[in-house]
Amino acid sequence: MTTLFLLFNHALTDLQKVDAQNSLNVKNIENPPEDIRNLWSQIPADIENIFHFLSPVRQWLNKNAQAGDFILIQGDFGATYLMVEFALKNKLTPVYSTTARSVIEKDLENGHINIEHHFCHVRYRLYGF
Repeated sequence: MTTLFLLFNHALTDLQKVDAQNSLNVKNIENPPEDIRNLWSQIPADIENIFHFLSPVRQWLNKNAQAGDFILIQGDFGATYLMVEFALKNKLTPVYSTTARSVIEKDLENGHINIEHHFCHVRYRLYGF
């Protein structure tokens, strides 16, 4: 049974869940425990090397993921790179979510502009292929 593990700073939308089931043939979606979610969402900007900081994330995946499972990895660029590298070395399949984006601009009083951004999941894409 294939699982999608999340290293992602947002909750998955229903569309993302359905697409994971249909396009990746995922049966389970696994959110990280709260301490891992907090760590992933708060990568300190002042640390020169974050490899050791990410150790709990690697430990969680080593304990729970199996070869062939997927990992949705999006977030801090350096952390994303390190975890994609980890996934590939451990026969896990790293993916990211692609989105269609639209912008609505509205002129306000006093020369201000209100900008709204809308994002919609399109597909999962494999890293490195």
